[in-house]
Amino acid sequence: MPLAAPASPAALLRVADVLMLLVALVWGTSYGVTKQALTWYPVLGFLAVRFGLTFLVLTPALWAADAAARRNALAAGLPLGLLLLAIMLCETYGVANTRAANAAFLISLCIVLTPFAEWWLLRRKPGGTALVCTAVSLLGAALLAGGPGTVFGFGDLLMLLAAVLRAIIVCLTARMMRDRPSTALALTAVQTGVVGFGCLALALLLPGALPALPELPAFWGATAYLVLGSTVFAFFASNWALNHSTPTRVALLSGTEPLFGAVFAMLWLGEDFGLQAWSGGVLIVAASMWAVLRGRR
Repeated sequence: MPLAAPASPAALLRVADVLMLLVALVWGTSYGVTKQALTWYPVLGFLAVRFGLTFLVLTPALWAADAAARRNALAAGLPLGLLLLAIMLCETYGVANTRAANAAFLISLCIVLTPFAEWWLLRRKPGGTALVCTAVSLLGAALLAGGPGTVFGFGDLLMLLAAVLRAIIVCLTARMMRDRPSTALALTAVQTGVVGFGCLALALLLPGALPALPELPAFWGATAYLVLGSTVFAFFASNWALNHSTPTRVALLSGTEPLFGAVFAMLWLGEDFGLQAWSGGVLIVAASMWAVLRGRR
């Protein structure tokens, strides 16, 4: 029987586009799923369960790496894992204290903040486009929070801090992986282990932070969705797409994540999202996409 012809570049590109839209859908809906799961279990306990299970799923990838890659994953993954722990605490407490749609839009600010993190950490000065995109994004964030004169809520401020930390971790990861090369899955395994065990330790120190696990199938369904979909599938699909598409195309398709998040929050959680908030969210997404396009040029 003759062997099947290899897929054409155009076909691979179409598959990559579909995968990245699925990743954007999964990541966008993850904020609403997380918010619902937090109604059944507190933040620290939920993060310990979610990332502890993710660590178990990814442990084979860590052991499958060669000795040098494993050492490098541990050396880079431990400090990066602590930073990821801070990000997940800000994000999850932020989601618990704001609308899921707000969380999805505000976290996308990390795209326009990354050039400034590069300036600080990698000494790459941002151009005028980065300044304009940041100003537009901040205007969008203000509209999202309620317009001029409105004070950001506690959850919104935590999401803004998470966006800043995400911009920083992108640059630190690039620098550490350049100095200590390893496989992406091995590094992710170490990071998720730090987050899972770190949250477990914090939960054990605080009274009432680690009650008995819920028996509700809906809670475990949400947890499985976040572990397998938001982490394992999304990470693999993103890497595959980057190998069969262009970074600009992948970044632009990822930029649809907040829109999926907003629509899911409206339909699934019944969140009220008016014209002003939609305008702010669209400004954030548009500025992020413009920054990506100009940056790749």
